[in-house]
Amino acid sequence: MYIKIFTVFVALLSQFSSCSSKEGVSPRIDWDEWGVPHITARTAEELFYAQGWAQMHNHANLILRLYGHSRGRAAEYWGEELLPNDILVHTLGFEELAAVWEEDQHPETKALFRSFVAGMNAYAEAHPDAISHENAAVLPITTQDVNMHSMFVVFTRFIAGGQLRIVQRWSSLGSNAYAIAPSRSASRNALLLQNPHLPWSNEFTFFESHLMLPDKNLYGSTLVGLPGISIGFNENLGWTHTNNTIDNADTYELELKDGGYLLDGQRLDFETSHKTLRVKQVDGTLDEQEITATRTLHGPVVAQQGNKVLALRMVGLDRPDMLLQWWRMAGSDNLAEFESALKMAQIGFWNVIYADREGNIFYLFNGLVPLRGKGDWSFWNGVIPGGKSEHIWSEVHPYEELPMLMNPESGWVQNANDPPWTSTYPVALHPGDYPPYMAPVTASFRPQRALRMIAEDSLITFQELMDYHHSTRLEYADRVLDDLFDAIDAFGSEKAKEAKKMLEKWDRKADVDSRGTVLFYLWSTKFNVNDPSNYVTSWSLEEPYSTPRGIAHPKEAVRLLEEAAGEMESRFGSLDLPWGEFYRLRRNNVDLPASGGPERLGIFRVAGASATDDGRMAVHGGDSWVGVIEFGDTVKAKVLLSYGNSSQPGSPHNGDQLELFSKKELRDAWFTREEVEAHTVRTELLQK
Repeated sequence: MYIKIFTVFVALLSQFSSCSSKEGVSPRIDWDEWGVPHITARTAEELFYAQGWAQMHNHANLILRLYGHSRGRAAEYWGEELLPNDILVHTLGFEELAAVWEEDQHPETKALFRSFVAGMNAYAEAHPDAISHENAAVLPITTQDVNMHSMFVVFTRFIAGGQLRIVQRWSSLGSNAYAIAPSRSASRNALLLQNPHLPWSNEFTFFESHLMLPDKNLYGSTLVGLPGISIGFNENLGWTHTNNTIDNADTYELELKDGGYLLDGQRLDFETSHKTLRVKQVDGTLDEQEITATRTLHGPVVAQQGNKVLALRMVGLDRPDMLLQWWRMAGSDNLAEFESALKMAQIGFWNVIYADREGNIFYLFNGLVPLRGKGDWSFWNGVIPGGKSEHIWSEVHPYEELPMLMNPESGWVQNANDPPWTSTYPVALHPGDYPPYMAPVTASFRPQRALRMIAEDSLITFQELMDYHHSTRLEYADRVLDDLFDAIDAFGSEKAKEAKKMLEKWDRKADVDSRGTVLFYLWSTKFNVNDPSNYVTSWSLEEPYSTPRGIAHPKEAVRLLEEAAGEMESRFGSLDLPWGEFYRLRRNNVDLPASGGPERLGIFRVAGASATDDGRMAVHGGDSWVGVIEFGDTVKAKVLLSYGNSSQPGSPHNGDQLELFSKKELRDAWFTREEVEAHTVRTELLQK
């Protein structure tokens, strides 16, 4: 077991500047001015111990809250309103599955988890004042917590998020990614953009860290409460993830009969188990509630209505080494090693976009896709009649059968949560070459913007890639405004013509000083951008970034613009309110103008927001972790963690990067020992 032996402030840093190489002084954490831990260790176990310590330093209360939820004991710790969370955890059987995983996991996974947990518990023991009384009840943390939390995040928020109707709450779930080959790079070095879009809270919070072993130098982020790096880079390569259009969880509707359910015309018994959950009352006492978890051959029953139940089937329950796969991806030195890690097939979700020092780029429609006998995307993406055993899949497609592109002739790959068919252009992956349930054939306006920016640029610089990431141009405005103007000329009132003058002067961006964005935003909300009946020409793969087009109901479009203009005048007194006065960054006493906006408008820089009491919008998610990396003789990287690298009350790093977000700036990733030493403000040495 490790204990913290001392803390060294920057005034004493020179005394220890080379101590990481000394016998017995490991691991070491150099904290930089953004609250990023640069961890040096001799072994992976020491490294993960120190990362556990560092995560608790930056997020102790958040981690304990998350683990309490993932345990299925949130109502016991914090109150009855959290009981639905606990029922879900136990309905899905995560506690029992965690025991199986702990038995089946690779010895390396077990060792790394033990170290990570030991570091977290050591921090909690050394710094009890950093933890609120109501969260301390979760201590001590166990390896089972890491397993159950990874299950909770991956299965309920991603793999089965749609089926459980959870992702519908989050308008900012998504991501952007580019990998640029030397043939399209002005420097002739491969470039990579990492840019996940997630809510800025709870289990979606990212943690940034720099991990150094004698033979490894790794940088990146992972979700709080999970060890290692899940999106990152090293001296030779880097990768990122985006949510993919993968259907690897299915909901089955089953008919009840005589206390059981029907399958192939035969009645079968449910498999049931009973649990007692404790529920904290307002007066602090604990009550008990009995619940019954019910399972079918399809999976657990998640809902019942009348004479029918819904059962959920998910991939990945037999893949306990997801975090080990990420660790091996991070430690790979070349494409062959990285692909070998991918073939572990432990990660059931998320596209992979990759670039390396040798100039390789790679796109993989990663995940565990059920091997189904028949049926297309629309069949499997809906509620499935559960009465036939032929619809119960048990195998998944092997790695080699997944859509993937390595070093395409175009010189680039991208993903903005679109299906694999638009991963590059001209189209190189064709839907007809894969089962019809593999992925839908569609592309919304944000991936169309992603395609346009890169396809129209023959040589891309590092600065241009940063500019593309920060792009707030509305693809949707470019698509419909000319038609809207024609409709106003034909049908518009004076108010509509006044709105037209405003929109004609507009820069068609969602920058903080853009005037006209608020008006267009209010109109588009009323118009319903995603309704295909609003367009003359539907989207097609033959014209992936110029369709849909043509306003099908021009008179109605004008009427809605008049409504939007009237609403804006009544709320704000004019039509030219700057976007940044309407769209705000508000967190931890910070209040700044925001750029970016909702992805449905074809804005590459996604900033999801919700209404506030003063009639504005406050950003709550979207553009989260950003990494722009160039793989030359030395790695060049700019990064940002939009909301800062700490959630602890009173931390200076809770919201300290929002100003950079507001200014559309990134910061340097301090990746070499010299850079780290130049920017260290505090050093911690942890010792046995």
